[in-house]
Amino acid sequence: MSEENFAGNIIVNLASLPDFLRTPILKKRMIEFDSKSESEKTEIINNALEAGPSIPFLNFSKLFKSWLKIIASISEEHREGMFLAYITQSLLSPEKLIAFNLDGILEIFLQLEENEKETISNTIKKIIKNLNDDQRKKILIMIPNNAKDHLKI
Repeated sequence: MSEENFAGNIIVNLASLPDFLRTPILKKRMIEFDSKSESEKTEIINNALEAGPSIPFLNFSKLFKSWLKIIASISEEHREGMFLAYITQSLLSPEKLIAFNLDGILEIFLQLEENEKETISNTIKKIIKNLNDDQRKKILIMIPNNAKDHLKI
């Protein structure tokens, strides 16, 4: 990870914090995300996609679960904007997803409460439905089949 990857460095540090510290800091950053310019959002997402695989999976899983729980609790507009930003960057650089433990990420998702899973699934389905045909085909190729089953897409 480069020295300029400030967002990535923050993510690595957040991952090692206990829940009671990590969650409020992460929530504040996620809410601030919407106020960023498009170029800042793109940089944050790219830095996160770069940093994620460098975090030991035990720490990453705690961070990711906190992120999912927060994202399930924020407004649909914020949730959709955040997921759309990640999906857009993933479509532009699908190779960044290869380094992630996608099966492990699915397992973390499956640990959520049913209402949280449904909220997240509905948002992802809505975004995918609104993609153009080429983008939809690409993203559906990138999502593992077992994840598609659980997301009901």
